[in-house]
Amino acid sequence: MTTGDQTPPPSTRPRRSRLRRYLPLGIAVWFVLEIWLLTRVAGAAGGLTVFLLLVAGVVAGSVVIKRAGRRAFRSLNEAMQRGGSPERGGGNGLMMLGGLLLIIPGLISDAAGLLLLIPPVQKAVSRYTERLFERRLRKAAPGSLGDAFQQARIHRPDGKVVQGEVIKDDADAPGDAAGEPRPPLTR
Repeated sequence: MTTGDQTPPPSTRPRRSRLRRYLPLGIAVWFVLEIWLLTRVAGAAGGLTVFLLLVAGVVAGSVVIKRAGRRAFRSLNEAMQRGGSPERGGGNGLMMLGGLLLIIPGLISDAAGLLLLIPPVQKAVSRYTERLFERRLRKAAPGSLGDAFQQARIHRPDGKVVQGEVIKDDADAPGDAAGEPRPPLTR
């Protein structure tokens, strides 16, 4: 069934990003590699050893996530008590990601999770993602969410918003009908 609308020519269609194109392939390759490595290690060391490694990964990952969550909550609590914002670079997000990778069954994900628990690796990954995020924000198209975020950062660097209402005393202004509500002020 057609609606009568013509499909736009291929040149005007938005291009799919590389991430959306290759992410499913990457996940499938990762899944196959995890299974292959688990079978190789099970063949060499035994199935019970692999099972114990996977259980140890789940336990260690849950401990790491719980610890990072407590640290993040404590940092937020202290920041709210002193009236500021939490310190940057705490590494709680990357620790939680490392714990999540430990919980996911597989030896490759466990190795990546353990790498994310090392502080120099956390700092390097944090710097890289910050630079990548800043670069993406600079290239954001006008009217996109990234552009709105960039404008909010430029115009409100401290993040404080003072809410209020403007009341005009002279109700006899030309073109105003008395008692008529006025539209809200927009920028």
